[in-house]
Amino acid sequence: MPTALQRPGLLLAGAVALVACVISHLAPGVSALLIAIIVGVVARNAGLLPRSSDPGLGYAARVPLRLGIVLLGLQLCLPELFARGWGVPVLAVLVVGVGIVGTLGLGRLLGVERRQALLVACGFSICGAAAVAGVESSVDAREKETVTAVALVVLFGTLMIPLIPGLGALLGLSTDQTALWAGASVHEVGQVVAIGGLLGGGALGLAVSMKLARVLLLAPVAAVLGARSRALAPEGDTSQDSASSKPPVIPLFLVGFIIAAVVRSLLPVPHEVLALASSAQEFLLSAAMFALGAGVHVKSLLSGSGRLLALAAGSTVLVAALGLGGALVIA
Repeated sequence: MPTALQRPGLLLAGAVALVACVISHLAPGVSALLIAIIVGVVARNAGLLPRSSDPGLGYAARVPLRLGIVLLGLQLCLPELFARGWGVPVLAVLVVGVGIVGTLGLGRLLGVERRQALLVACGFSICGAAAVAGVESSVDAREKETVTAVALVVLFGTLMIPLIPGLGALLGLSTDQTALWAGASVHEVGQVVAIGGLLGGGALGLAVSMKLARVLLLAPVAAVLGARSRALAPEGDTSQDSASSKPPVIPLFLVGFIIAAVVRSLLPVPHEVLALASSAQEFLLSAAMFALGAGVHVKSLLSGSGRLLALAAGSTVLVAALGLGGALVIA
């Protein structure tokens, strides 16, 4: 439970999230998460946030985000994903696997610190800010590294909203091919929804199905990273502090994510429950995005941004190329 010291910031994050969700529903295609993080960045760098809000914003950047990821699992219905054939899950594995390995390799060439490159790799290859949050504890990331990765996800994912449909038309792709390309390449679920809305027809369902196949890989990737981090932890220190400092093999909230996905796949969850869970997820993630945005200090980000921007651009191109190739094969 939040303390009295954390309540002002937490209430502020909730208020911004509520407004962002209302705007998103009034203007379909506009992501509440995007609105919230932009407001957070602007508010912080314009000096509009009181110091009393900082403890609550720190809380909002962690707890609501993880609860939102748990609810994200309810969007995953495995029979529906596989109903479109094996092409969708195979492409998802290809994009995530090659995307992460390729981004890490590029990060090494650019001299980007490995933890930072890993957060960018997971965010760009799997599912944006939710993936960054999903793996941060598995790799023992610092707060600045997490905030930087989320900021890059928002920047480059937003640029792809007009870019993917425009390039699809330029390349003469069908609506289904463009939808699959978006679902296989774009970082955030909300950004994929925006593109699907622009394409119209049945493109939205196809794009989101492709995207959710990538989301499904968040838990196994986090588990692998957590196991690797524990294996690389210094041996010989059996103290309680040393043991507790090791990253978990898989964080508890990702266990909840898996359980939610299994429930959705095996049980007939009422539509009303899914709609309520979707709205709650949007609100929780928007509150967390505002809090994360409030942690972005633009001057600090830009001071060493050349290599990070190059990494983000390269990762975006890599994932987009993989997605386009896969979409041309399976559509």
